[in-house]
Amino acid sequence: MSDPVASSRSKRLRQLLDSGQLTVAPGVYDGLTARLAEQAGFSALYMTGAGTSASFGLPDYGLLTMTEMVANAARIVACTTLPLIADADTGYGNELNVTRTVRAYEQAGVSAIHIEDQVAPKRCGHLDGKELISTAEFVAKIRAALAARHDPDFTIIARTDANGVLGFDEAIARANSALAAGADIAFVEAPSDLEQIAAVPKRVNGPCLFNIVRGGKSPDTALRDLQKLGYTLAILPSVLLASVMQTCESTLKDLRATGVPPASSTALSARERFRRMGADDWDALRTQFID
Repeated sequence: MSDPVASSRSKRLRQLLDSGQLTVAPGVYDGLTARLAEQAGFSALYMTGAGTSASFGLPDYGLLTMTEMVANAARIVACTTLPLIADADTGYGNELNVTRTVRAYEQAGVSAIHIEDQVAPKRCGHLDGKELISTAEFVAKIRAALAARHDPDFTIIARTDANGVLGFDEAIARANSALAAGADIAFVEAPSDLEQIAAVPKRVNGPCLFNIVRGGKSPDTALRDLQKLGYTLAILPSVLLASVMQTCESTLKDLRATGVPPASSTALSARERFRRMGADDWDALRTQFID
């Protein structure tokens, strides 16, 4: 039986995706980044696999297990009210593994996942050296994912990495094969130029996702332009991860060089930092149950 809270979030995501407006989901990888993204006013979140791997101190090389990814997703779901879209890599095996993966993410309260056509262990879609499974194997995984979900509003996104391996035409063909099998959204990873970015929604027979990766293989593209081109969903997996890494490296470098900690006058107070994480709600519980 589906959890009613999770079902509500999944239905809300469906409504966003059907609205005709571009749904924007910043990449988050822990409770802190998830809360900050919700407080910033976004309507959906994306659990980045690269960011989750980085939080373990690992590169995005498919090194995390399904249970580790689902556990992180569950922590994010627990501290936000927004629907969460999550990276599910290759589905972590064949159709049997995909079935368990879908059930586990759905039970964790996730609203959508994407499954890709790379050979396991995979690697970040904006790196070279990727290998692919066959189209038939990919489509079989998508069919298994669709059959495994309990909530019909749980969104299955089919991601193909074929553009960097077999070419753009093959990527489009694989996306359309996945949609024909019942996938809800197509995710053509790493269009290499503005022409390919514009062509995806025109040649794909269904809703399309665009992945904005800082320093990746696709050129920088404004959200308003993606809306005009006809994309349904944009995820930004590196928007916070890259900024956090740059800020941390700069702060630590200055501290090491000068021996002077950053000034308190330029930071949020300790109390305000805790308030961003829900301190007021927890403080209210201190006296709620006392006569």
